[in-house]
Amino acid sequence: MGKRVLVIDDSSTMRKIVSRSLRQAGLEFDEILEAGDGQEALSLLAKEKVDLILSDINMPNMDGIEFLRQKKEIAAIKDIPVVMITTEGGADIIGEAKSLGAAGNVKKPFTPDMINEVIGALI
Repeated sequence: MGKRVLVIDDSSTMRKIVSRSLRQAGLEFDEILEAGDGQEALSLLAKEKVDLILSDINMPNMDGIEFLRQKKEIAAIKDIPVVMITTEGGADIIGEAKSLGAAGNVKKPFTPDMINEVIGALI
């Protein structure tokens, strides 16, 4: 089975932009799954296996930071790498995400090269 990625963002447009950027960066994923927030992502991860998660930080219902907190408590998914894709540039919020297990971050707006630089090392 090929690699699968989960894109978590409350904006369907942004999820499509991220998906397109993954392809433009030359990163091969057999399937790109989508979730609108952290709660939806946790539900999806309960039944689907993915190799990588790309998550926004600012979302309704469950934001990216709370998603990381809950994800690290679930044995079946705690080791899946997460890259935060966000407008948040503050060192404090990125530092918190990394302390909760985020493998890296990409700041919006981003280019396919920026995506490849961060994600290419993880897959």
